[in-house]
Amino acid sequence: MPETTTGKYLSFVQKKVFFLAITTIALILVVGIAVTIGSYDMTITDVYRIIAQGILNPGETTADLVIWNVRLPRVCMGIAAGAGLGICGAVLQAILRNPLASPFTLGITAAATFGASLAIILGIGVFGGSYIVVINAFIFTLIASFAIYALAFTKKFTPGAIIMAGIAISYLFGALTSFLQYVGTADALQQVVFWTMGSLGRANWFAIHIVAAILTVTIPILLWYSMDLNVMGSGDEAAKSMGVDVGRVRVVTLVLTSLITAGIICFTGTIGFIGLVGPHICRMLVGPDHRFLLPASALMGALILICADMASRTLFAPQVIPIGIMTSFIGVPFFIYLFIKRRGMYW
Repeated sequence: MPETTTGKYLSFVQKKVFFLAITTIALILVVGIAVTIGSYDMTITDVYRIIAQGILNPGETTADLVIWNVRLPRVCMGIAAGAGLGICGAVLQAILRNPLASPFTLGITAAATFGASLAIILGIGVFGGSYIVVINAFIFTLIASFAIYALAFTKKFTPGAIIMAGIAISYLFGALTSFLQYVGTADALQQVVFWTMGSLGRANWFAIHIVAAILTVTIPILLWYSMDLNVMGSGDEAAKSMGVDVGRVRVVTLVLTSLITAGIICFTGTIGFIGLVGPHICRMLVGPDHRFLLPASALMGALILICADMASRTLFAPQVIPIGIMTSFIGVPFFIYLFIKRRGMYW
């Protein structure tokens, strides 16, 4: 009997690892295809060769400059943003026990939009310079996060309290943004609207290094809490009876997911549905075990975002559709399917 049980467990793990490996290979292939897209023609073999050579010794040919200075930063930001938003969505759905939870459920996007609007329309920022919009979006995202924590603290960080606090913060910053748009000029309003649609076109290596540093610090901690998230799926009382400090887990994971989201959307603008679609797809394929669900959601989020970016650049080329629009086109049909298929049974 023990051998049979062990064999079943190994088979269970192997299937999960196989899915992670296949998703990683698919992501590598998609990255190569994504970098080939553009007015300067090159093959996928050339792309991989130039990237491999450029890691140690960057070249100075036209192809090298196009890949390393133009195309690869966009793709790398897509990988980082998709991975971060995907894993944040999986974590928030676990701690809030809500299938609609995502990095944007808690009003974080509304706060970032207000910060960006404040800089674009009125020129007011915490710090000046060329990164005034980015810094404003980041700062106001953190302000919104701390406001949510303060409100949820009064109810001991229950899922309902966190969601209600997020809704209140979202409406507050939404109203403030609407007021700024009302008093702003047409040109400034157009810039705000474009920012809220999301874009990977503003990516550069400086931004990628910042996002990568945030992910490097935060994702291992979230993975460390994967077993606690598994136990919390049975309810707070059951988790407490098994020794899980539910309040601490919620606070720590909320802080980390807020930091990840803030670090991403301040550079990319609003990119919705990645944190919703990615985790749900992975939950259907690898199950609810967060030891595998979290890394799978990160990989799936990156894969979906890169594919959406390719579609945004090719469907109406040379016109580039904002990435936020493409992710919505992908997310809405999926959630209609999810709603019909699951009939309200998510957990």
